[in-house]
Amino acid sequence: MKIITIIGARPQFVKAAILSSEIKNHKDVEEVLIHTGQHYDFEMSKLFFDELDIPLAKYNLDINQGNHATQTGNMLIELENIIIDEKPDCIIVYGDTNSTLAGALVGSKLQIPIIHVEAGCRSFDKEMPEEINRICTDHVSSILFCSTQNGVSLLSKEGIVENVYNVGDVMFDAVLKFVEIAEKKSKILMKLGLGVKEYFLATVHRASNTDSKENLELIFDAFIESNELIVLPIHPRTRKKLEEFNLWDKYQDKNVNFIKPVGYLDMLILEKNAHKILTDSGGIQKEAYFFKVPCITLRDTSEWVETIEDGWNVLVHTDREKILSSIKSFNPCSEQKSYFGNGDACKKIVERIKKIIK
Repeated sequence: MKIITIIGARPQFVKAAILSSEIKNHKDVEEVLIHTGQHYDFEMSKLFFDELDIPLAKYNLDINQGNHATQTGNMLIELENIIIDEKPDCIIVYGDTNSTLAGALVGSKLQIPIIHVEAGCRSFDKEMPEEINRICTDHVSSILFCSTQNGVSLLSKEGIVENVYNVGDVMFDAVLKFVEIAEKKSKILMKLGLGVKEYFLATVHRASNTDSKENLELIFDAFIESNELIVLPIHPRTRKKLEEFNLWDKYQDKNVNFIKPVGYLDMLILEKNAHKILTDSGGIQKEAYFFKVPCITLRDTSEWVETIEDGWNVLVHTDREKILSSIKSFNPCSEQKSYFGNGDACKKIVERIKKIIK
């Protein structure tokens, strides 16, 4: 069996690292990796490949410029030529990026089964490009692997019921494996002079926050007003926008420690040892939950409602008072449920693919 796997963004690198590792255990399965180049910054891409031992991509498309239509369109053209040449038995796509959508559309038009890992996620916010990508990908996929039972239920409401499986979360598999490696290799706490549970960790990168001067100011003003030590790996887009809006100097030499983007292993250590996490990232919401670290989400919706229902995640969007109040007093104490599986999602995925794809 030949599988093509399409990736292009940091969260997909992590998922591919853990699932590709399981695929290697099956000698009758060949995997061809295509990297669209959607995340092209060295610290946002190559570093992940190096430290997670992800197989070298056979194809690197270097498509990372232009708006959504231009980027996705260029991916469609390039991917179609490769897929026709490679003649795979199926195509694996992850999550909700432009790379995901392009791979799903090309494969479905060529009548090649699409396997969507992390299917069924919904934020119910169609202003998010990711939401459109998720919905379209799910509706053209042949096999849909959900991270939670909620994903299965949401797909059923949309009429998608065949070949839908709750296998658990591949990111949970990855955290279980890589945190052990991270604890041995990472020196990030020592490098930054951080004590365990003595700092807050923040990430801000979503366009809905970064592309609005008002939203950026509300978020960062709250960070500064909190007077807490906040460590913030700065996304290239976020820094660009802070500078563009003449806000970069305003937030220097305060309690927010801007650091360069870090690799996955360092990020796991920063997450695990934070007092609380403030983020607009979907993946980090889950990782905070896995580590039982309170998560304050800088959005008004979340695709991971399980973390909210369990009381470990709170939505504050850009509300300054809510951000400050949550920094001060949000302290979950409820027992967590096993929403995201037992750490064997990858094994279940490969076994199911081999049963269905002949």
